[in-house]
Amino acid sequence: MSLHELTIERLALGGNGVGRIDGKVCFVPFSAPGDRLTVRVVREYRSYCEAEAVDLLDASPQRAEPCCPAFGQCGGCDWQHIDYAAQSAAKQQLLTETLQRVAKLVDPVVAETVAAQQPYGYRSRAQFKLHATAEGLAVGFYRRSSRYVIDLPHGCPICTQAINTAIPRLRLMLQSLPDLNRVPQISLEDGQSGVVAILHYIGSDPQRLKKLCLQYQDSLGLSGLFLQTGDKEVLQPVFGSRHITYQVPCCSETTAMMELGYEVGGFSQVNRQQNQQMVKLVCGYAQPTVNQRLLDLYCGNGNLSLPLSGAVQELLGIEGFAPSIASAVDNARQLRVNNSTFRCNDASKELHQLISKRTRFDLVLLDPPRAGAAEVARDLRHLGAERIVYVSCDPGTLARDLRQLCGDGEYRLVEATPLDMFPQTGHLETVALITRN
Repeated sequence: MSLHELTIERLALGGNGVGRIDGKVCFVPFSAPGDRLTVRVVREYRSYCEAEAVDLLDASPQRAEPCCPAFGQCGGCDWQHIDYAAQSAAKQQLLTETLQRVAKLVDPVVAETVAAQQPYGYRSRAQFKLHATAEGLAVGFYRRSSRYVIDLPHGCPICTQAINTAIPRLRLMLQSLPDLNRVPQISLEDGQSGVVAILHYIGSDPQRLKKLCLQYQDSLGLSGLFLQTGDKEVLQPVFGSRHITYQVPCCSETTAMMELGYEVGGFSQVNRQQNQQMVKLVCGYAQPTVNQRLLDLYCGNGNLSLPLSGAVQELLGIEGFAPSIASAVDNARQLRVNNSTFRCNDASKELHQLISKRTRFDLVLLDPPRAGAAEVARDLRHLGAERIVYVSCDPGTLARDLRQLCGDGEYRLVEATPLDMFPQTGHLETVALITRN
């Protein structure tokens, strides 16, 4: 492919820099706005192309020195080369542009990004890939667009210190395993009581691996260790507890913080500090009152709604993943929340049932997976809620759903706030407030 010179104009969702070659949009990984580059086009499409940087002619003032020696090769981070203040500003701009382009909102009110206090060392859950080589055991992540494992001998800079401390201890133990190539992955989760590990095992002798783990138990420094030999919901205990806890702020005036939990392997936000900021933001947007009924669709373990439970009359949480509902029920019991009901059901099906019964809710929370909540957004206006708080991990599906929900003028987007749950990457979380006109 031929070489071209271009200047990066902005950043795109997903992390690439955007420039133009003869007027055609060109996406360049690991570039920053203001860079002047020589690039090589690697893929050509009708309306855009993708290129790789060959030479940095003039560096952007937004550039920063990457923290990780594997940056640029590892398939994880894509923005370590960009100053963190510039990352936060870019995420606000990306959200604004997406709401304008996809949701067709003329002047959406987008607040400044809620930046992370810790741009590194924030990730409390990670899956490390393993690969046994002639030189030793590689523990790390896949190289971009490949299945080659990049070894990270000093851990991952965006993971918590506790996780990075556990990795070399596990590495030392696993190197003595005869069928080491039958352990392709380690999952680590950092909670208030310590780090819990899951060894993914595809061999034929899990008992031998269990015995080895028990021999190393004291030196591993883990609060729990489990084997996964098949379905992720079926874990074989080796030692310790599979219950992980963390804290979130509470909307109630009588309690500042509350402790929530979930079972290892279940879902939780990977950035504990930013999760607390998100709960505060949700509480501020929700403005709950004691006579309101709250519906939490995609409720998970009650991460967003249980902090609101003391400020409303009644809470109904809906989630399709049964283990998360079990955790929500247990959390409510532990916290002595008596005004809550949690049901395992598809969110769209549950909404249809509520609408058919003419059940009314004053306040609705939505926190769907990355695919969004298209069917729910289509029907939600029939529920009649005055206030909707939508938490999204994908600006594109959020904008699509807002267009559906607000398209007929019955509801409007009051404000959207980008929240940086994933510093050093192009991903962002959004909390949006929608009210009835």
